[in-house]
Amino acid sequence: MNTSFDWNGKKQPIPFATEGDNCNGTAMLFANLLTGRAAGFSDVRCYWSPEALKEKCGWEPEGVAAGGFMHIINSGSTCLDGSGAAKGADGKPEMKQWWNMTDEDIQACLKATDWCPASLTEFRGGGFSSHFLTDAEMPITLIRLNLVDGIGPTLQIAEGTTTKLPKDVFEMIDLRTDRTWPSTFFVPRTTGEGVFKDVYSVMMNWGANHGAWTYGHIGADLITLASMLRIPVSMHNVPENEIFRPHTWGAFGTKDTEAADYAACRYYGPLYR
Repeated sequence: MNTSFDWNGKKQPIPFATEGDNCNGTAMLFANLLTGRAAGFSDVRCYWSPEALKEKCGWEPEGVAAGGFMHIINSGSTCLDGSGAAKGADGKPEMKQWWNMTDEDIQACLKATDWCPASLTEFRGGGFSSHFLTDAEMPITLIRLNLVDGIGPTLQIAEGTTTKLPKDVFEMIDLRTDRTWPSTFFVPRTTGEGVFKDVYSVMMNWGANHGAWTYGHIGADLITLASMLRIPVSMHNVPENEIFRPHTWGAFGTKDTEAADYAACRYYGPLYR
């Protein structure tokens, strides 16, 4: 349902969350409606540090993965677009807007995916789980909608990129978790300070073990949407010059914009009840 195609060809993705996680389903819906692209549902499973990779896999990461990465993985609710097998006009991997998917893109995504018997510990009725590796470097945005007692919904945003691993390293990591699930390795863009000072700090401050993600850096659009819906943003790495909120937000403070966001959302109240 999450994927940009089915047996009849390309189609509009239908955001579908697993494990009854309505909050993550809502985050997927935000991503889909803002971009026209499919959204993935993943566990934010673990952080692999450079030290752990060297010790357990005998590999020293470099490039975008030099500071380690987050392993995001789930039981098939991640769209097949997330394989990165479709190619944009520039020949680079892309999760395309659904109306731009070609037959070649569909076949490439299917070729990148295998179908594993579902683990009976999670799927008592059996069936199959889609399994793939995001074998591409693509810009993506990881999102989480949380429900906080006494506050209501809050939004977390992390822009970054997927990263590629050597085949033998992926196989070692894959065998340490559920090898029937699709895997993506995510490196958030770090700033050297606060919760985005490094990759581990991003994961440590994530609000749940689930996250939604889609292609591109859409954090600025999400922040604007959140302000329209009166949802405060508790965590993001979007450059200040890209952020737009209603002019009246400035009346609640300009130095600490996160606190001002919380104050404005509390004062104006939810757009929908």
